[in-house]
Amino acid sequence: MTVFWLLIITVVVWGVAPIIDKLAVKNTSPFLGNIFRSITITFAMLVITLFSGELKDLLKMPHKNIVYYIISGLLAGGIGVVAYYKMLQLAPTSKVVPLAATYPLVTAILSMLFLSEKVTPERFVGIVLIVSGIYLVK
Repeated sequence: MTVFWLLIITVVVWGVAPIIDKLAVKNTSPFLGNIFRSITITFAMLVITLFSGELKDLLKMPHKNIVYYIISGLLAGGIGVVAYYKMLQLAPTSKVVPLAATYPLVTAILSMLFLSEKVTPERFVGIVLIVSGIYLVK
């Protein structure tokens, strides 16, 4: 599968999911919603890795990588998703999703600070456009 088609799938799925999320969080706890989301994802990933043959590599994964996945899961899959679900309860989806989607700004800045990634003129313009978009959506 090419990068183009993976991008199309990602954009469509991530575009549809917030609509479903908005319906799901109505009159429910974001914490409980995240439990159902996490159980579903865990089951799906176990089935996929089992049939792809990758499940056998689970115990071979370097411990450092496991720690990174756990931290990322707690941050993005835990705190981030619960905060996102709570925002969906409090504000219009058409406002929440674009504002939440500004996380690449944080990633770009942290990548430059902690991963020594360079600030190219194109990247700088992209960061300025993200900040401009935040201003326009607020």
